[in-house]
Amino acid sequence: MNPTKALALITALLLGTSLFAVPANAQSTTATTKDTSMNTNQEPDHYTFELSANVTRQKVTFANRYGIRLTGDLYLPKNQEGKTLPALAISGPFGAVKEQSSGLYANAMAERGYAVLAFDPSYTGESGGEPRNIASPDINTEDFSAAVDYLGLNPRVDRNRIGILGICGFGGFALNATAVDKRIKAVATSTMYDMTRVASKGYNDSRTLAERTQMLEQMSNQRWLDAERGAPAYGPVMNELKGGEPQFLVDYHDYYRTPRGFHPRSVNSNGSWARTSLIPFMNMPILTYIAEISPRPALFIHGEKAHSRYFSETAYAAAAEPKELLIVPGANHVDLYDRLDKIPFDKLADFFAKNLK
Repeated sequence: MNPTKALALITALLLGTSLFAVPANAQSTTATTKDTSMNTNQEPDHYTFELSANVTRQKVTFANRYGIRLTGDLYLPKNQEGKTLPALAISGPFGAVKEQSSGLYANAMAERGYAVLAFDPSYTGESGGEPRNIASPDINTEDFSAAVDYLGLNPRVDRNRIGILGICGFGGFALNATAVDKRIKAVATSTMYDMTRVASKGYNDSRTLAERTQMLEQMSNQRWLDAERGAPAYGPVMNELKGGEPQFLVDYHDYYRTPRGFHPRSVNSNGSWARTSLIPFMNMPILTYIAEISPRPALFIHGEKAHSRYFSETAYAAAAEPKELLIVPGANHVDLYDRLDKIPFDKLADFFAKNLK
């Protein structure tokens, strides 16, 4: 397989959609298919990290502008009752749930004095939306603004001191939300993906017009099949290994499909995306107006060895001042999901303390 085709196939595997036409009689994988190689007794309320003794966690719900009810966990520092706190909304990675990386970040930032809402995006996890396991650049951007709505109405929060933090694919949505929602005072991203760029252009913008056309034809034809069935078909189970995958796909597996990061409600651990999920990503570049985040500050954090590093570097170049790019030595993409010795939490705390005033 030539390098361009290989990169296109990797994109298909990562995002859970097939490059190739799906036969009319193909059986779809359901969104709840379990990986038989993942021997786990984890319950749906399992978290992949320990709650700090200095933090409380409360499940909350709130609605976005589309009427979808979202579910999140509100993390608050203990012994600060009566104080009005700066706040953060956190989500990601793309296909993950709040019991994974976003909750870990929320727990750490609450330890540092923030009210933090980690939430499941629309159509995934415990949040509402039907059918399940679909994604939208617009709705997932709106989810961040809905989280800001919730935080700004909470009596423990100073609504003039709200920032957001996006991890992996939700880093791109966080930047898009900040550009359009002027209530957000500062934004940080960690191991950021621009999902619309990788979906439409492939890794390192390598997809040819012919390959893009083939993907669009496949998804367009899939719409006929879904319309006939009255329900979406789903792609292959996420992050399974067949052998010979690039290292970064092995890294995803080692987080999502092992006890390290597995969660039964996570699309990336235990399910798959609808085969048509990429349609709205193909024509909608979400970072078009990234310069309009200014004069509010943006912090980009990425691993030195991450295959995705170029997303943060090019987004940083397109953003206007004030901005900062922090490259974590030795870290790969997935290290910044949960490696406490790699994630620069003190830097994040300093950034938001400086800019949420």
